Amino acid sequence: MLNSRYFKSSIIVMFLVAAAWLNACSKAVEPVPPVFDTGLSDTEIRNSVFKSLFPLHYETYLRNNESEIMTEYNGSVPYDKHDNVNPLPKGYKHAQPYLKNLWLGYPFSYEYKAARGHTYALTDILNIDRINRYAEKGGLPATCMNCKTAKMNDFLKADGDKFWARDFNEFREKVDTEDNTIGCANCHDPKNMELRLYSVPLKDYLASKGKTFEKLPRNEQRALVCGQCHVEYYFQDKSFGAPKKPVFPWADGMDPEQMYNYYSTHGDNTTPGFEGYFVDWTHPVSKTPMLKAQHPEYETWHNGVHGAAGVTCADCHMNYARLDGKKKISSHHWTSPLKDPDLKACRQCHTDKTPDFLKQRVLYTQNKVWEQLLAAQEISVKAHEAIRLASEITGAKPGEYDALMIEARKWCRKGQFFWDLVSAENSVGFHNPSKALDTLASSQRFSQKAVDAAIKASGFTIAKALDGDIKSIVPPILRHSRELQMKPEHMQSHAWLKYLPVTPKAEKVWEGNRRIGKAPVETPPAEVPSPPVAEAPAAAPAPAPPLSAPPAGH
Repeated sequence: MLNSRYFKSSIIVMFLVAAAWLNACSKAVEPVPPVFDTGLSDTEIRNSVFKSLFPLHYETYLRNNESEIMTEYNGSVPYDKHDNVNPLPKGYKHAQPYLKNLWLGYPFSYEYKAARGHTYALTDILNIDRINRYAEKGGLPATCMNCKTAKMNDFLKADGDKFWARDFNEFREKVDTEDNTIGCANCHDPKNMELRLYSVPLKDYLASKGKTFEKLPRNEQRALVCGQCHVEYYFQDKSFGAPKKPVFPWADGMDPEQMYNYYSTHGDNTTPGFEGYFVDWTHPVSKTPMLKAQHPEYETWHNGVHGAAGVTCADCHMNYARLDGKKKISSHHWTSPLKDPDLKACRQCHTDKTPDFLKQRVLYTQNKVWEQLLAAQEISVKAHEAIRLASEITGAKPGEYDALMIEARKWCRKGQFFWDLVSAENSVGFHNPSKALDTLASSQRFSQKAVDAAIKASGFTIAKALDGDIKSIVPPILRHSRELQMKPEHMQSHAWLKYLPVTPKAEKVWEGNRRIGKAPVETPPAEVPSPPVAEAPAAAPAPAPPLSAPPAGH
């Protein structure tokens, strides 16, 4: 009897212990990071001062200097992202040939390269053709410094909100391309190395939701420090606050439709049919008020399969490493897990899968997304061309012509924005395959509606001109730059380029963060998109035929 009672009691105790153990395992344990006393000021932003304090971390940070290793769809080689004609390092097989067409009239059309590592952030923006180096003024606001250096907070402290609208070139000589580029102080408090935000727009967003970064779960913090910059954002119009201040369009949500609707109510635009819209620039060919998407990795990831499971950016892009045989640290080489042949970052969770199997699954997703990305790109080009042709018809027009043209431009704007959200996002859809494919399907549908509305506005007279392969109707613009726009012969080399002005010839004034020449007496007009105005009822140009292929060598 005693043995029986003892046996039953033992079973009960074992059950309770097991239950407690299982309950503990079912709850994620919040990681407790080490606390440091670095002796540094919380305003320290120089990267070099962290080298002696954290030599192993700094060693991995310097690996961001590599600029040769490629994955199938991307890498660190700064190739032209529209060029699938030339081999690396200038062009690459996976390129979108219509980028210059779609961004015509906007600084992105001058130069758009694949990004290198974060250590090159300042070097590359100071040398990119998007910022005018042929004039005293760069033609883009200082806001462009926001995601390139923690020093922008020093500038902001000195100027307040006036900083955002100051010209970019005013700050060229005030930054060190190595010590001030993206580094430790962008994510860590230098005093104790706790995670922190330096990003003003993200702080503003959290405040609008009644949240503070310091009180968020650490896993959420680990994602948000990347989400300071790997996001969609825009430069605010003056009616809504400090001009050119960066804002995240997340008030209604982070999905494409929610962000697009936000942009329809947060701008100073006055173009008929687009009153109150936010507009980045007006496309010179279709006269459509456009949006330029940035790089919405955070918004794409957050409700994808990994984001929903609580797998953060750092889990995949900063996987643990042992450099001295005993210390386990987070690698600060921020890069694609696919660059590691063993895919160690992926196999932290997918322990039952081989590296080759995992790589092939990634490529399967990316191949499918890439096919739809190119299809969406081509229909978007056709939308601009359809609106161009419809706007230049002569003779009688349908009674609803003006309404149909506004409708066509609205669909064109939306279709291109949805395409651009996937195009600018740096995973070729892998961060959220279902969202990427749905966004591209929507893009194609919207752009086709733009084509249909324009054809109807023309009384169906342009339908024949749009029938066929878009690459024959509108060839890709392979070459275009600020220097080329100074040459009249270049501006006659493609029918779409004729919608831009030839800019005055000028010598280069800036090279990186150094002045190398004097500003021209008469500076070239900045190609910064000015707020669009209502279309004037000026005489329409002569009707234009479908575009022919460019001259050889274009």
